[in-house]
Amino acid sequence: MTIHPVIAAVTERIRRRSQPTRQAYLARMMHARRAGPIRNELPCSNLAHACAASGSTDKATLVDGVAVNIAIVSAYNDMLSAHQPLETYPAVLKQAAAELGAVAQFAGGVPAMCDGVTQGEAGMDLSLFSRDTIALATAVALSHNVFDGALCLGVCDKIVPGLLIGALAFGHLPVIFVPAGPMPSGLSNAEKAKIRQLYAEGKIGREGLLEAESRAYHAPGTCTFYGTANTNQMLMELMGLHVPGTAFVNPGTPLRDALTVQAGRRAVQLARGVHLAPLYEVVDERSIVNGMVGLLATGGSTNHALHVPAIAAAAGIVVDWDDLTELSSVVPLLARVYPNGSADVNQFHAAGGMGFVVRELLSGSLLHREVCTVAGSDLADYAREPYLDPQGQLTWREAPASSGDTAILRPLGDPFSADGGLRVLTGRLGRAVIKTSALKPEHHTVQAPARVFDTQEALQAAFKRGELEQDFVAVVRFQGPRANGMPELHKLTPTLGLLQDRGFKVALVTDGRMSGASGKVPAAIHVSPECLAGGPLARVRDGDVLRVDAQRGELTALVPDTEWATRVPAVLNVDTQHWGCGRELFGFARALAVSAEQGGGFIAACPPPTVSAPVLSEQVLA
Repeated sequence: MTIHPVIAAVTERIRRRSQPTRQAYLARMMHARRAGPIRNELPCSNLAHACAASGSTDKATLVDGVAVNIAIVSAYNDMLSAHQPLETYPAVLKQAAAELGAVAQFAGGVPAMCDGVTQGEAGMDLSLFSRDTIALATAVALSHNVFDGALCLGVCDKIVPGLLIGALAFGHLPVIFVPAGPMPSGLSNAEKAKIRQLYAEGKIGREGLLEAESRAYHAPGTCTFYGTANTNQMLMELMGLHVPGTAFVNPGTPLRDALTVQAGRRAVQLARGVHLAPLYEVVDERSIVNGMVGLLATGGSTNHALHVPAIAAAAGIVVDWDDLTELSSVVPLLARVYPNGSADVNQFHAAGGMGFVVRELLSGSLLHREVCTVAGSDLADYAREPYLDPQGQLTWREAPASSGDTAILRPLGDPFSADGGLRVLTGRLGRAVIKTSALKPEHHTVQAPARVFDTQEALQAAFKRGELEQDFVAVVRFQGPRANGMPELHKLTPTLGLLQDRGFKVALVTDGRMSGASGKVPAAIHVSPECLAGGPLARVRDGDVLRVDAQRGELTALVPDTEWATRVPAVLNVDTQHWGCGRELFGFARALAVSAEQGGGFIAACPPPTVSAPVLSEQVLA
């Protein structure tokens, strides 16, 4: 299959750049694959521990050393609406495995925090680091080394990237990701945003806001806007880690139940070698590029500018923001889902969903087609949609030939935008990313005086005092991973959006991050290096004229060179943000955190040893 020249060039550049680390990773995976699970070689006492709690049938199956054993790693908890349905999945998956003469064991649970609960609260300071903690917990769950494959159950923001990073340390195993799907549609996204702004203006009280929020988030399942959680589900489809078409089927439906059963059955089939799909072959340079293309084509969350490099690094692949920007120049925007439009993911799914998107991108040679997936060796499997035939059997058909609603989903020949709407900004203030897919053209460039704040609460207080009724660029600094864990600054969205609606030219510049649900206000986020690591954003003062230019890719301060050179960077004592709500336990994470462009977490600061493939291969052969 012919691939678009820019897609091919970016993929080849990533491949060349990653060659030493990728080869070292593949060598480790080949070593683990040849060694295989140690179940058959365990001392009797160890094996007895592994089987002690199993029923008699499973115990006999495990002890015979022939049958397949699948690990279940789950992020189930009751706090996350998206994860609550996962409570019943292990029993379903165990039964699916048993019907094929295999065993599935619940290997471990991983933490799963809800960003919706912690937004603007102290717990949000742990959110980004929870991704790396989940990766570590996944590794612990699989460390018993008695498994032939794995099923990872998770949906939301840091959880799917964390599960995948952890699973990649066991990349010699086949791994399938199992989601639960979005909740049914409730209050419309447009109405929800309107009520939030009314609350910010003081025109409605807490009771009215809570009533509206409760109508929006009202049932088991993923939140229905196209934020980080649902972007994760897109990513798992484009990377070939889902049973095809699994992403956006509602929980508690016969089709969702059938897809969950199929995930269990397929994991057994892969472990038996029906189709060779170890995770290290599924996640390669091509699938990483496919994921980035999907991110751009659907207007996904900017949080994935952090997660994609971190996932890639776990597979020995080096990705940077320039790769995203270059891909964005040729990948058109095919979807408008809130916050990039008014529709929710249920409407997107009904209009054609992921099957339509994959088929359109394949038709334009914008995706690598011949890749290894858990379904086969052709990404076209994901251009089909699942359904139940008249006998109730799960099967697949071609995705719709045309969009069911062109206000939500468009074909390649008639996109919403010719580019993917994610840009890198560079200049005197460092490097940042900006999402333009939800911006009106008149908001792509903002040049205005700076108002500098050290917290989002300080900005909101200034708004309430009436000090922000003007054109300005809000600088919220000391929000990077080393400073306070890089919490989302979602509380700023209604305030800045309201000022923009009043006719003021406003923008945000921060070394922190925004929620995946943010979009209509221009925001230069993830500014690197961060202030606490010597970043130039700490030199900005109130009144400096800043320029945020998404058209030219510019992020600068219009301050004379001589004055800028003599500026003493601001210093902030962030110790007060390092205790309470468990934050005191994560001092090591803040100290180790890498830059946002490298993923912002702490695992990448401690990479595995670089062992050359030839040496390791000789050890294996010996």
